[in-house]
Formats: sequence, C-alpha cells, structure tokens
Amino acid sequence: MSDIKGKYMQILEDLESNIKNKEDLAIAKEKFMELTVVFMDIVDRLTFLTDERIKNIEEKQVEINNRISNVQSIVDGIEEDIYDEEDDEDGYEFEIVCPYCNYEFTTDIADEEKNEIKCPQCNNIIELDWNSDEEYACSGNCSHCHGEGVAEDSIEYNKNSKNKKKKDDNQEENNEDDDM
Repeated sequence: MSDIKGKYMQILEDLESNIKNKEDLAIAKEKFMELTVVFMDIVDRLTFLTDERIKNIEEKQVEINNRISNVQSIVDGIEEDIYDEEDDEDGYEFEIVCPYCNYEFTTDIADEEKNEIKCPQCNNIIELDWNSDEEYACSGNCSHCHGEGVAEDSIEYNKNSKNKKKKDDNQEENNEDDDM
C-alpha cells in the first residue's frame, strides 16, 4: 500500500509541476480524484467478492471434511468388524437363550473347553455341548427337558409331550368313569 501512496503522491506532483494554470490544475486534480475513487470502489467490490468466495469455499471444505470423517468412521467400523484380530484371539460371540427363564443374551466364549455358562438373568448354570451334531440334543440331566433327554424345542419332545398328554387325558377319563 505504501507503494501506491507513493505513486499517487508522485502523480500529483507531476501534475502540479507540468500544469501552470491553476484552474486547469484544479480540474485535473479533481478528475484524478474521481478516477481514483472509481478504482478504489472496484478494488473494494473485488475484495468483498473474493472474501465471500473464500468464505463459501471454507464452509464447503468444513462440510466435506465432516462427510469424509463420517465415511472414515464407517469404514473404520467395517474394518474393525472384518479384520478385528482380537475377536479371532478372544473367541466367538454366541447368542444364547436360557432354557430356565428364556432370557436371550450374547456372550463371548474363548474356547470350546468351556462346558457351562451362567445366565445373567436367573443365575442358573447352562451346560454347553460342543460335540453335539443335533441342534436340540440334551443329556436329560436338566430341568428344562424334564428328564426325558430331549429339549422342548425339538420335534421329538413335542411328540413325546403330546403322547404323554394323551395318556394323561385317557387316565383322567378312566378315573372319571370309575368315579361314576
């Protein structure tokens, strides 16, 4: 800016030294000032427009950075799900439904040598059978299957319970007939 001020002062001095008529000098200085005001107005408008563009660019950059951050966090989550080495070392996550209270919970089981787990709801011990090929196999030693050796969710249990119910109903009918 000091360079512009110096040039401005130099032009005024040149006008004063070259124009001898005072009226002509006053008119020249006035027109030079008008021209200077026009140029300064243009510079001010350009500066304002440039500042507005820079402000818009900065706002868009912040928005883009936020979007990139969101995408990065999603990608990090996906990478963690896919490549998480800790899960491979720590064990496997299982969903378990407690046969005593029907509470469904998720747990990490580190190895297949663990034979039982405690239900966090009712605190009963649930036996884990790692070697069973059948989905509903039961040893018959739990209260869930009533000592019949088949879990309630299996088809065999449902058949057995229907047969048992039929036998019980038949016995009740026979007892009613005997009472009459």
